[in-house]
Amino acid sequence: MFYGAITALVTPFKDGQLDETALRNIVRWQLDQGINGLVPVGTTGESPTLTEQEHKRVIEITVEEANGAVPILAGAGSNNPVEAVNYANYAYQAGADATLHVAGYYNRPNQSGLYEHFKYVHDHSQLPMIIYNIPPRAIVNVEVDTMAKLTELPRIIGVKDATGDITRPIQERALIKTPFDYLSGDDFTSVAYNLGGGQGCISVSSNIAPKQIVELHRLCREGNFSQAAELQDKLFQLHSALFIEPNPAGAKYALSLLGLCSEECRLPITTLQEITKQKIRHAMEVLALI
Repeated sequence: MFYGAITALVTPFKDGQLDETALRNIVRWQLDQGINGLVPVGTTGESPTLTEQEHKRVIEITVEEANGAVPILAGAGSNNPVEAVNYANYAYQAGADATLHVAGYYNRPNQSGLYEHFKYVHDHSQLPMIIYNIPPRAIVNVEVDTMAKLTELPRIIGVKDATGDITRPIQERALIKTPFDYLSGDDFTSVAYNLGGGQGCISVSSNIAPKQIVELHRLCREGNFSQAAELQDKLFQLHSALFIEPNPAGAKYALSLLGLCSEECRLPITTLQEITKQKIRHAMEVLALI
């Protein structure tokens, strides 16, 4: 269902409130740029600091504006499985195509607990699920054997892999025999991840350079990894600049330079230092984005 360049959308704010007009404009711009899929209310969408009403409204607007043009993978993760089910079922009602689930942060379950968490969400919701494996944020790692066991549940269809381990798709494909979406969650290593069997990336940089990230993953799908690596080299400065300070402050500042939204984030994410802004602006100028 999911492949190529899939944007982990920012959630735009204006004077502390959800900026619905900006969100609609961003979604339409992403579609015009040829993006392959969209992820509302993930980490880049500042889901931890959205109200429940805002979370659901962002999904609703994204689905409305996409209007079936690309698949929508709605963030529905929580360390509380009951809350995750609530968001997953709303995503189903809103018309999303699948849900993205992270777990483990703060309560730090073992592998059995992780499996039971995801199984609970699976058994009490309707949409296909993608497991978001991000040990740097969730503390716990969904290990290879656990991921393989999870794929025995019929609606668990893929992984967003932000482990930084480019051998993970190779390890997982050795155990997973059913169709499965292997998606990188890391712009920096996405070409190497694809070379190991991945099919795309849930990208932060594609908020800013969707056309270029789409092209990069098209080259990977066609097996042209040498050209993909050349393009990745050109994008590396942008990837790096966007993550000098905590995400999504960099992405929002870059989008403000494109006139698509304000740079406003919610605490504890703060305004960028001026030197970081200069580096982001320079990286965008090098790519002729501004």
